[in-house]
Amino acid sequence: MVNFRFLIREMLEARHQAAIFILCVALSITSLVALNSFKRDVHQSITGDARALHGGDLIIHSHYDFSPGLLAAVNSLEADIAGKVRTWQFYSVVRNSGDETLFSNIMAVEPGYPLYGTVTLASGAPFAKQLAPGTTVVGRELLDRLGVKVGDMLQVGKTKVKIVDVVTHESSRPVDIFSFGPRVFVAAADLTAMDLVRTGSRVEYEMLLQVTNQDRLSQVVAQLQKAALPDQERVSTFQTARSGLKRFFDNLLFFLSLISIFTLLLAGIGMQSSLSALLRQKEKSLAIVRALGATQKFLLLHYLLVVLLYGFVGSCLGIAAGVALKYAFPYLFAGIIPPEHVSGLGLFDIAQGMVLGFLVVLFFTFLPLYRLREVKPNVIFRSESSQAPRGLVYYLAILAGFSFLTLLVIHQLDDSRTGIYFMAGTSGLIVLIAGLAKLILLALKRLSIRTLPLRQAFRSLLRPGNSTQPVIVTLASALSVLLAIFLVEYNLHSSYVESYPQDAPNLFLVDIQPGQRQGFTEMVGGNVQLHPIIRARLKAINGEPVKRGEQRRRFSDSLTREFNLTYRDALLPDEVVEAGGTLYKMDKKGHAPLQVSILDTVAEMGDIRLGDILDFNIQGVPLKAEVTSIRTRTKSRLFPFFYFVFPTEYLQKAPQTLFAAIHVEKSVIPQLEKKVVAAYPNISVINMAETAVQLGGMMQKLSAIVNFFALFSIFAGALIIVSSILATRLARVREAVYYKVLGGKSGFVVSVFFFENIVLGLISSLLGVLLAQGGSWALCHFLFDIPYRPYWAASMLLVVLTLLLVVGVGMTSSISIIRQKPIVFLREQTIE
Repeated sequence: MVNFRFLIREMLEARHQAAIFILCVALSITSLVALNSFKRDVHQSITGDARALHGGDLIIHSHYDFSPGLLAAVNSLEADIAGKVRTWQFYSVVRNSGDETLFSNIMAVEPGYPLYGTVTLASGAPFAKQLAPGTTVVGRELLDRLGVKVGDMLQVGKTKVKIVDVVTHESSRPVDIFSFGPRVFVAAADLTAMDLVRTGSRVEYEMLLQVTNQDRLSQVVAQLQKAALPDQERVSTFQTARSGLKRFFDNLLFFLSLISIFTLLLAGIGMQSSLSALLRQKEKSLAIVRALGATQKFLLLHYLLVVLLYGFVGSCLGIAAGVALKYAFPYLFAGIIPPEHVSGLGLFDIAQGMVLGFLVVLFFTFLPLYRLREVKPNVIFRSESSQAPRGLVYYLAILAGFSFLTLLVIHQLDDSRTGIYFMAGTSGLIVLIAGLAKLILLALKRLSIRTLPLRQAFRSLLRPGNSTQPVIVTLASALSVLLAIFLVEYNLHSSYVESYPQDAPNLFLVDIQPGQRQGFTEMVGGNVQLHPIIRARLKAINGEPVKRGEQRRRFSDSLTREFNLTYRDALLPDEVVEAGGTLYKMDKKGHAPLQVSILDTVAEMGDIRLGDILDFNIQGVPLKAEVTSIRTRTKSRLFPFFYFVFPTEYLQKAPQTLFAAIHVEKSVIPQLEKKVVAAYPNISVINMAETAVQLGGMMQKLSAIVNFFALFSIFAGALIIVSSILATRLARVREAVYYKVLGGKSGFVVSVFFFENIVLGLISSLLGVLLAQGGSWALCHFLFDIPYRPYWAASMLLVVLTLLLVVGVGMTSSISIIRQKPIVFLREQTIE
């Protein structure tokens, strides 16, 4: 039976700790509720309609023109195909009637595009009626940057087309994040006149198919996959086709989910700490209740109701905060997702938030509630807290709770392997910090301090019932994650944007045809180096087929992708031979037999060594070569480099294009672009310095989003600090009174509390910095393969800010304790 008077009294007496507990509950679900709702927004408005995103039921993709066998297979399935459209997508430079040029994303389409979805135009007219041979439909950015309008002519390749409309939305490209240029739609019939698609040109060929019977989809796919050239032509359905946009949002939301779950775990520690402190503070009162006849069941039932009520209030507060946070998303994600794609929280989001809140509360409060069974009437006569032995039930409950939390994480991340790794890594981090914190506190206990305020501060940190260790664990964990994110982002930004080498190429020119070599060299400058590019795939290493996906799990690259091979007989200026002695081995006649030199990066990816035999497929032609040397580089990735280099005579006649990377003065770039495009429309000119700035801007936006979500974990640490002070309020008041009775002034009490908070902040921040520096170095060294800069100034700034936070929160929460009059306190105390 519930005693409501007891219930209400317990809740009112513990209102300060209750507020901390409620805030921890709210903090644990706020970001997750908003993020889960945002995931649904992205799915429903951007990536949800897979047919509209890809444009067909079946998608056939290749970097080369489709093989006769595949085209014959498509034609033989005429009864199963209701619609068929081909597209060609590539980058090139377009020009207005004057000399202004713009690097653009060209997409040539056949009539009937798109089979699914829409291309919305500014005029409101149907896309199929507007786009005709001799016309173009362009993105708004092109009009603004080239100073043209609808009705003007646009030079694309060797022909001119008339601008007839402006694209406002594409279902296949609902957001434009990483585009290197505005969209330019042209009719497929104009491709020949443009003369931009040549042998070796970088073109994305696609064929979109609409099937008559969805039940026959798998059979149609199977037949076309049999006819497709392996590793060159990819046949997939709208459900299995790759999407760079979907992958970007999946990765971004996945990472934000990891941070939000990390915040949930830290806030959960705050719940457990605040409830444990509350029950510890009331232990003698509860022992008196037991002495008056209350059972363990009575205490457990009433405090379970208290916790559930607190959890309900905290969940409501967290959902309200999630609503407010969701309304801030259009500003937070500005430039990444249009505001119209973000909606408010729905009933499902609210219901999910309530369920999540209660589950989190039950998990993190189980142990404190379970320890109520340790409260015995004889605790009244003890001077210290009781500690009952931990039985089998205790450890089984820990295991069950951890398993439940792991399942919750897996459900949230929608990835069982990563969920398990995340829980293992997070648990390892918390255990490591807890162990280090315990060692540091033990060391402090052994120190002999002469300064009285500092000595008393150390004793206060080690006070029974104090939450020193949970505070250190929470703050250090949050700070290490936050600083690690900053350090990795800063190192990436520094390596690829800020530290753009002065002598690095700032202009890349691609798709140069072999016949244009002499004219192009004379135009640009006689000493420019042209790199031949032959596209091929690595099929096997020592006869063992290269397996898809294995390397990508360990590296940011994959051996199964298409590579750019090249040929030359000398090292580049920034290359040195790491193994093998010379670039190529010569026979007795001074001739270089068929062999290949590889870069150390690819050697590590595939565990390739000297003497290994590599099998390549060069556009249908097999080639086998022995590895005779391994090269390494002395400059950044902004300089040209190739994984595989062959002697000239073996690849000289292969289908190829040329690539040039040059450095010119910034003021000269526009004029050079105009000259190149006017003489050779097929050559694409990429301004790498400008691209690096755009990439840096996007990295800063993503970093700001990540840091925003990571700040929630800092709030959890601040709440635990306040909880710790409230939990030990009586002991602190007693100490303050004794100091004053013994002649100490308020300034002395302030100095003790000040030193206590300073030490707490120093331990937490220094542990966080230590772990962040180690983790960031490992990520930069092993994952990103970039030089690591520790940025100690940022680390020291974090230490200072942490000290300000801890001291500010701690001293503010201690004001009432410092002001306590000795006579009032002593009058209130009873003789024990």
